[in-house]
Amino acid sequence: MKKFLFDLFPLILFFLAYKLGDSYVGKDAAIYVATGIAIVASVLQILWLALTRRKIEATHWINVSIITVFGGATILLHDDTFIKWKPTVLYWLFGVILLGTRLFAGRNLMRRLMGEKIALPDHAWARLNDSWAGFFIFSGMLNLYVAFSGRFTESQWVDFKVFGLTALLVVFVIVQSLWLGRHMQAQPDTAPEHLPAKPTDPS
Repeated sequence: MKKFLFDLFPLILFFLAYKLGDSYVGKDAAIYVATGIAIVASVLQILWLALTRRKIEATHWINVSIITVFGGATILLHDDTFIKWKPTVLYWLFGVILLGTRLFAGRNLMRRLMGEKIALPDHAWARLNDSWAGFFIFSGMLNLYVAFSGRFTESQWVDFKVFGLTALLVVFVIVQSLWLGRHMQAQPDTAPEHLPAKPTDPS
């Protein structure tokens, strides 16, 4: 949970800055203030991980790169189109990486990430990998619809970006967990009996 909240830190600040900025700097400027704060928060997140010598995951580097490029373009060009594309670009990149590495490199990234924690048959690993790729691609398309269909205001898009996409992720994880429970295999305990079990990383 702490790791989940830590990863959401820039998003939470983006939301708060937008809502407060709407009252203090005006509705038109709020998105630019919120974008700038999100960029700073993402950079500070990387710096904190580096200073505390914690692992900086690939997802952190990808996120800070995309928010810096698209957020920076939003501020410099004074065009909120770029920041609205940011979630879609991030999700589609994850989806393409998951599918591309499995189809063209023969590597299952979900198995690489989770293989030490759970045991699944090969066909289940393939389905797990592809279902996450499909989820990311669908979420990216949904973000574009809310952002650019003309049916929603900018404020509603911000709410959807923060709460809608997060809720969708949580629901998907729950469904995935139920599905995994039907396919998980017993993980043999190979650790010597005289050694204590490895503690769980609190991060």
